[in-house]
Parts: sequence; structure tokens; C-alpha cells
Amino acid sequence: MRLFRLIKIASVASRYGLDEMVLEHEPSGRLARLANALQFWRDLSAPRAERLRLALEALGPIFVKFGQVLSTRRDLMPADIADELARLQDRVPPFDSELALQEIEKAYGRPAHEVFAQFDPVPVASASIAQVHFARLRDEDGGHEVAVKILRPNMSGVIEHDLALMDSFALLLEKLWADGKRLKPREVVAEFAKYLRDELDLMREAANASQLRRNFTDSPLLIVPEVHWDFCTSTVMVMERMHGTPISQIDRLRSAGVDLKKLSEAGVEIFFTQVFRDGFFHADMHPGNIFVAADGRYIALDFGIVGTLTDSDKNYLAQNFLAFFRRDYKRVAEAHIESGWAPKDTRVDEFEAAIRAVCEPIFDRPLKDISFGKILLRLFQTSRRFNVEIQPQLVMLQKTLLNIEGLGRQLDPELDLWKTAKPFLERWMSEQLGWRGLVKTFRQEAPYLARTLPQLPRLVHQSLSHPAPADLAPQLERLDAGLRRQNLWLAAIALLLALIFARPYF
Repeated sequence: MRLFRLIKIASVASRYGLDEMVLEHEPSGRLARLANALQFWRDLSAPRAERLRLALEALGPIFVKFGQVLSTRRDLMPADIADELARLQDRVPPFDSELALQEIEKAYGRPAHEVFAQFDPVPVASASIAQVHFARLRDEDGGHEVAVKILRPNMSGVIEHDLALMDSFALLLEKLWADGKRLKPREVVAEFAKYLRDELDLMREAANASQLRRNFTDSPLLIVPEVHWDFCTSTVMVMERMHGTPISQIDRLRSAGVDLKKLSEAGVEIFFTQVFRDGFFHADMHPGNIFVAADGRYIALDFGIVGTLTDSDKNYLAQNFLAFFRRDYKRVAEAHIESGWAPKDTRVDEFEAAIRAVCEPIFDRPLKDISFGKILLRLFQTSRRFNVEIQPQLVMLQKTLLNIEGLGRQLDPELDLWKTAKPFLERWMSEQLGWRGLVKTFRQEAPYLARTLPQLPRLVHQSLSHPAPADLAPQLERLDAGLRRQNLWLAAIALLLALIFARPYF
């Protein structure tokens, strides 16, 4: 099956002339002329951007999602390709309305006209995994206006074949490329596969939407639609219908009096709030999934892909971000080594100098003056030089950062990303490491301490009543003494670090 899929990919690439887009960079032009001569039957009269979009649509959902990510990076590709790929965000060709009605009847055991008072068979939006229809619930169910999301039929097989093919490519990459093992392509593919499979279960997406809505209850920045749980299944999801303007329609937003500068800054704050306050973030924030309400608040849609971060991840990222914003490149280098991302024998001063050379030129400059393509290339070269390992668990965060930066560039090219994010991160670090953080941690640990402390006398008595065998007792005593000394040192170091970090905030 992988071989057949590979043949199909090659066939689609040939049909739409994707090889021409690659070979045109060959200086002599002979390879492009040879390829066109050998494939004389194909019609390449359509613009290259349109042919690329059609090819991605023909190859299926994974390739469509790849195009969606590329569409947000206008600094990395020509404008014609970026404009055409933007159509993939919510204008993928829909599947037949009869199939949609069949899926509804299969999900509920009764036809759509018995479930809804009104149901529009014409989809309002169509994406790679599902499409959306507007409807209204029956009066006895509240009579609410709703959006009905229906999973595309027979998606699992296509996606599994593509994921298997991607895994094969990743395996070849690890074997044949010098940087393959360091970049962990198979782990990255596995992480992407996990999120993609989650998208095929709309009950999981409904739970994601419900969690995000709870996190932003009464928020002045973000609106999340309410989920109607009684009508949700693994293939159909029903949620509140939202009214707003697509964030990509900049002219309409301006005419409606929306402050684009304020909107761009709010987008940065929403992102950092999701990441550092909640550790739970919308990881598919391309323009097709974001609307703007009449009052200027963001409206989030499509919750199939979310990312989560542990407390350790959040602390590590926050320290790195703050160090970057303060231009403390030594601390950035130390954090990478301490976390194990860079080898322990890495020279801090050399790593610090390399990071400074990449990052220093971009500070105090608006997004329009920054070439992120060149910066990413230089960061990649730096990571390769110092054997920095790619962290697969942060792939979704990296993808979301690209989307956020792309949105910020469209809304306000003058946006200073660093100055907007720095106060938020400083406040968050103060809450984590200052006295507020100490009180919060104590409250979280209080139930555990309340259960454990009364048991200590009994546990000590049991330990003394059943001494260890004679031959192991000396070793256990030495081990226990070593652990006590280590714990004392760790406690002293932790207290010292807490005082150092907390000092700027008091």
C-alpha cells in the first residue's frame, strides 16, 4: 500500500508540474526542458500557485494541512503561492451533501429533519478533515442556532496510508542524512500522527472546545463557542453558531472600526496565556479558524488539534523567552545544557556567542523588517553545530508560533513581538517564583501533606520493627546518609535560586 501511495504522489506531482517548480532553480534550465519533453502530454497553462494548491488537494488531508501551515509564512515564499494556499484554510472542495445527511442519520439513528428544526445542506466551510453546516435546534431542545461539523467519510484509511509513508520517509532520513538522528524525524512524525488521529474523533474535539471555553470564561480577549453535548458523537459535533468577520479580511475589519494594532497585541497575549497560564493551547491557529466579533474580541474555531505542556516545559520555556527578551544569551545557553537539549560538554561561552549572533540583529525591529526565513536558517545551522536535539513534544508549539507570527505580520507589521510578550512573561514568572508561587504550591500540596504526615509515625515504627538483613544494612545506611546530604544540598540550592529569581520582583 505504501508503494501504491508513493506512485500516486509521484503521479500527482507530475500531472500538476510540481517538478517544474523545483527544476526551475537549476541554472542551466536543461533539466526542466528535459522533464517537460518527457512529459509532453500534460497541460501546465494554469498558474504555478493554482497547480500547487490543486496537487495538495488531490493528495489528501495531510498535504492540505501542510499547505495551510505554508500559507501563513508569506515571508518564506512568493506572494502568489501564499495567496493561493490560503484557500486551503476553509475552501477545500466539500463532499456531497447527501453523504453529509447520511452521516447524520448514521450518527443519530434518525434523519436530519427529525434532529434539527432547520438544516442547511450547503456547507458553509469545508476543510481537510470535516465540513460545517448551519442548522437550528428544535424548540424543545432550546431552538439555538448551531454549527454542525461532520467528519469526512472513510478518512481513516487514507490518513493511515499517508502516515505510514511519512514514517518511511522519516526512517530513510535518519539513515541517510547526517543530521537525521539529531532531528528525530520519526518521533516528530509520531507526534504529528497522534494529533491527526485525535482530529478523527469529534468527541475529543468537543472536549477540547469545552476546556478552552472554561479557561477563557468571561475573557475580554477570546470567545469560544458552547458545545451542545447531547448532539455530539465521534463523527458529528454540534456547537454554538458564532457571528464575526474572518481575521484574514483586513479591509472589512478596518471598515468596521477594529483597532488592528490592539487586535495583534491581544493575539500575542492570548497565545502566551494559553501556553504559560493553562499549559493548554489551540495548536491550529491559521486564519481560517479565527474570526473577530463585533466587539473586537477573537473567536476561536476548530479545536481538533490542541497542545499541552507540563509544568517543567512551561518553566523551561518561560526562562528561555525571558532570557531572550532580556538579551541574556548566556542564560539561554545554560538552560539548553541544563535541560539536556544540548550536550553536557558544550562550551557555554561558544554557544552563547552563536546565539547572540543570530538573535541580536532582530531586537527593537518591527516584524516587517525581520527576515524570519534567514533567522530560521541560521538557528538551524547553530543547532547543528552544537548538536542541539529537536524536542518532538514541542512540535505543536513551534507550529503555533509560526501561525501567530504570520497572523501578527498581516494585522500589524509594526508589532514589536518582544515588547508585547515581555511584561506578560515577567508577571507569570513572578507568580511562579515569588511569594504568590510559594503560596500556590503549598495549597496544591496541602491535601497530600494532610494525608501523609499522620502516617509518618506508623511508617517509622514499621521500618524499625523490620530491620534490613544484616548483609544489606551497612549499604542501606550509607545510601540513606548520602541521600540526606544530597537532599540538604538540593534544598539549599533551590532556596538560593528562588531568592535570586524572586529578587527582581519585590
